[in-house]
Amino acid sequence: MANSIITEKTVKTIIEKRNREIHKGDCGRILIVAGSEGMAGAAVLAARGALRAGSGLVQVAVPRELFPVVQVGVPEATCLERDFSNIDLDRYDAAAIGPGLGESESSVKAVRHMIENFDGTLVLDADGLNVVAHNNLFVALKRRKTGSTVITPHIGEAKRLLGDYFNSTEREYNARALYEKTGAISVLKGNATLVATGKEETYTNTTGNPGMATAGSGDVLTGIITGLAGQKKPDGTRFTAQEAAVCGVFVHGLAGDLAAEALGEYGLIAGDLAYYTALALKKLTD
Repeated sequence: MANSIITEKTVKTIIEKRNREIHKGDCGRILIVAGSEGMAGAAVLAARGALRAGSGLVQVAVPRELFPVVQVGVPEATCLERDFSNIDLDRYDAAAIGPGLGESESSVKAVRHMIENFDGTLVLDADGLNVVAHNNLFVALKRRKTGSTVITPHIGEAKRLLGDYFNSTEREYNARALYEKTGAISVLKGNATLVATGKEETYTNTTGNPGMATAGSGDVLTGIITGLAGQKKPDGTRFTAQEAAVCGVFVHGLAGDLAAEALGEYGLIAGDLAYYTALALKKLTD
């Protein structure tokens, strides 16, 4: 079984300085399906994470009543009503679903629709994962193209997904078990976040600090990974889901480290992580 360490050197082989002649289409068109009554902030934070990670265009599919919150919270993004009969999924390079989504009947339909109909890199987080666990959508998830899906559970969500297969003491086992059960690149969040990219292959992150244990931190990570997955590298190829996940957790942790250095761990909030994502990428590409 192979376990690799994610370091700055690792990430710098993937994230490079941008070419001067690029346009926003090269930087990725991103769809974020998130938010519900009382949870609009999750959609805002995910969108900010994607934009700070370099996305060229971010659109957020939310209930219409949340449009004012999202458009004030992240004016660089645009809003779409969450009606998939009017959303052309083919125009997006990567998508995320789950932050603040809730588990209503319409949310279950949205998760199923994205799993079954979106062909690009799809990131599932938060209620997206709870919907999968509570509605047994594992078969649909495993039918997706190999290497096109990323899941980002914290330990509680991992326990719901794995059920009786969850091991309370072996994080690396759980990360690999998540990959095997879902067919998705599995980001098991926590201290030294693990990324399982196969049954026998994991990566351990080396950035991050206790200040990141704050509400909304995972929403920003979802946005970062999705934002990276939509982008083209200088050679013209787009980030793979695996590259986006491995680099995303490092960038997210580095943003947390830079934020903690400036603000301290106690006062760090998720919005700081989104802001410092830009500075983390600057540090990596200067």
